[in-house]
Amino acid sequence: MNELAQLGVATVYEAAGREGLVDVDLRQLIPGSRVAGPARTVRCGQGDNLMVHAVMDKAEPGDVLVLTMPEPEPVALIGDLLATQAKERGVVGLLVDAAVRDAADLRELGLPVWAHWIRVRGATKSEVGAIDEPVEVGGATIRAGDVVVLDDDGAVVVRRERVDEVLAASRERLENERVKRTRLQAGELSYDLDGLRARVEGG
Repeated sequence: MNELAQLGVATVYEAAGREGLVDVDLRQLIPGSRVAGPARTVRCGQGDNLMVHAVMDKAEPGDVLVLTMPEPEPVALIGDLLATQAKERGVVGLLVDAAVRDAADLRELGLPVWAHWIRVRGATKSEVGAIDEPVEVGGATIRAGDVVVLDDDGAVVVRRERVDEVLAASRERLENERVKRTRLQAGELSYDLDGLRARVEGG
């Protein structure tokens, strides 16, 4: 998983055939952070975080918690105390399609968090939702065990059946870019290397 994190969202997304983009604005609480891990999905009730408390009993080391509700809204599903529990359980990152609060404390805690909003509005704790069932975030369907990759560029999800394939394609893409970068540094242009001149100028 760490290799996918180091390869990064952009490379993985392109190597996956531009599949799995989490197409939503995300606030990255710790700039420069990058993680990858199997999704532990949570569907909360609307404006409710009861299931975030419940998932802490199931979270395993290496998990990325994906916290959702039926309709995204700026209600804080997680703050300092829940994030502390997540970190102690070995969770490597949080993708929150809602709000978080205690932002300064979360940064100090050091657990990487990507959230749709930062808001202090609190959640209720009354609605039973679901854990490890498919959820949708930013147009991407995320199932338990699918791999979520997050960094400064946002998030992408790789279907669990494709992880080995996408990892191999990402490595190949990285090497191709290394070779291409060397040629660009020598003064060549992508306009020529990628065959774009012919599209513009003909011939």
